[in-house]
Amino acid sequence: MPVRSTTPRAGLRRPGDWTTTRWVTAGVLVFLAVLMVLAALGAWSLSYSQSVNNQLINQRSPAQVEAVRLQTALLNQETGIRGYGLSGARAFLAPYQEGVAQQASAERGLRTLTRGDSRSVKDFARVESLAGVWRRTFADPVLSAPAGSTSKVANERAESGRVSFDRLRSALTEQQQHLSAEREDTKSALFQARTLRNVAFTLIVTTIIAMAVLVLAGLRRGVTDPLGRLSGQVRAVAEGDFDRPIAAAGPADLRSLSADVEGMRRRLVDELQATGEARAALHAQTTELRRSNEELEQFAYVASHDLQEPLRKVASFCQLLQRRYASELDDRANQYIEFAVGGANRMQTLINDLLAFSRVGRMHKKWATVDLERVWAAVVDSLGCMIEEKEAEVVHDPLPTVAGDATQLGMLFQNLLGNAVKFHAPDRPPVVGLSVRSAEGLWHFAVADNGIGIDPSFADRIFVIFQRLHSRDAYPGNGIGLALCKKIIEYHGGTITLDPDHTPGARFTFTLPVVEGREITAEAGEPGGQPVGPRSD
Repeated sequence: MPVRSTTPRAGLRRPGDWTTTRWVTAGVLVFLAVLMVLAALGAWSLSYSQSVNNQLINQRSPAQVEAVRLQTALLNQETGIRGYGLSGARAFLAPYQEGVAQQASAERGLRTLTRGDSRSVKDFARVESLAGVWRRTFADPVLSAPAGSTSKVANERAESGRVSFDRLRSALTEQQQHLSAEREDTKSALFQARTLRNVAFTLIVTTIIAMAVLVLAGLRRGVTDPLGRLSGQVRAVAEGDFDRPIAAAGPADLRSLSADVEGMRRRLVDELQATGEARAALHAQTTELRRSNEELEQFAYVASHDLQEPLRKVASFCQLLQRRYASELDDRANQYIEFAVGGANRMQTLINDLLAFSRVGRMHKKWATVDLERVWAAVVDSLGCMIEEKEAEVVHDPLPTVAGDATQLGMLFQNLLGNAVKFHAPDRPPVVGLSVRSAEGLWHFAVADNGIGIDPSFADRIFVIFQRLHSRDAYPGNGIGLALCKKIIEYHGGTITLDPDHTPGARFTFTLPVVEGREITAEAGEPGGQPVGPRSD
């Protein structure tokens, strides 16, 4: 037995699946259809009332008036012709002639006004026929009688004339009664038409008001109330009640919106839960980092005091041993002692450099406006012996004021300038230049020299701590200077790179934000002070 599918056919949707737009469209179409029906009813009632009114004004009432005129005209004729017949005086013919003219005019009007009305046409034809009989049997013989014999003819035809005119009068009375009855019927129809018109327009107004009330009630129940409930639920969630579910109600699109908001709420709950877990993990990491920093501070203290003290003792006692037993030591022993003293001194220098590297971003946390002209001048002055010894030429562009730590920026310039002078070419005196330009809210600096240069393949390696490209015998240093420069620049919100296309020599470019790009603290150290830091490498 085949199974009948219960799935709605394509294109058919249950009212519960209708969207707000579909509900509004259906409501508007129904409202327009009802309005069109009501408009047709109102137009018909107006047209019918106007038709009956026109019939009364333009046909029934004028027809009755013309019937009265016709009766008056025939009475005037009868009076005039009877007076003329009795007296023979032609003065009595004036009313008769006026009545004949008035009769012709009234007959024309009645003929036009009674067209299409069979009973009125029949009454008019009977009146017209009887009037002709009276005129032939009485009026025309009296008028055509010789002078002086009119009374004789009038007397002879008086009885027949009276009978024929009485018939005519009866026909006129019946005609007027029929016309009056038709006029009353038309008046009654007009009253009914006006009543129907008033009822129709009352029905139209009542229906429009009822439809408006139904539309407002439907919008409130189907749209406004669900939106209000959804808004209240969303507001409650926005105020922190994240566990409150969003209930779906109303048309399909509002239910879909509620489902989307509910999905967003669930996702927010999941995200908040994940954020809470991440915050807890971050708090644990922060606690661990604080503990690690405290240990690092302790290590720095140990490195700066406890570790250096044994090194000083080793170097001092080795030198004391060399002076006291100089006569008993050979050249190899003296060389060994020099190796030990040099290693202790290098170890002490390395510890100082590591301390300086670890303190970047930790020991100097207050910012101020730093005049780089003063910082550069202080660095050039501190390296004056080296510059004079190498006969180096140092030039620079006018330097701006930036936001940062003057001590660390001094360490930056000292390492870059010291390296540029130290790694000079043996066949020419060193020339070092510091240039600067402004672009896109940043200061772009460049320190260029004409020294031995750096292979571009080592562009990333040179910024790694303890990475050296030359032996310590060729060029002294610990391989920490450029790593320190990178850390200082990144701490100040900039970047530093090696220009691989610059020849001869090396060219380092770095950026620093403009003064407006940082929040300045006026309590920082004096800008332009003497830089303190590790030696150039």
